[in-house]
Amino acid sequence: MSREFTPKVITANALLEGDVVYLTADDSWTRDLSDADVLTDEADADLRLLSAQGRASEVVGAYLANVSPDADGPRPTHFREEFRRTGPSNYFHGKQAAR
Repeated sequence: MSREFTPKVITANALLEGDVVYLTADDSWTRDLSDADVLTDEADADLRLLSAQGRASEVVGAYLANVSPDADGPRPTHFREEFRRTGPSNYFHGKQAAR
């Protein structure tokens, strides 16, 4: 018996900067999870992931990450994705400095 497909986003790391990025509905990359396209159809998610993985000149390590839809945008369902979303914790820089 297969598992039910849960909502996901496509995430990766920007090739040049190394920043965590998310795929949007118009197939561009954003650094803000709230702008990511939430995928609810497994076949569509698989096709979009294959396309994202083929964009090696832009990103590395593209994969599907579980999210929970929320009024403010998708929320990570795993601590690893929350950590990636907020950035490094050793000192405030990058995403954390802007908050």
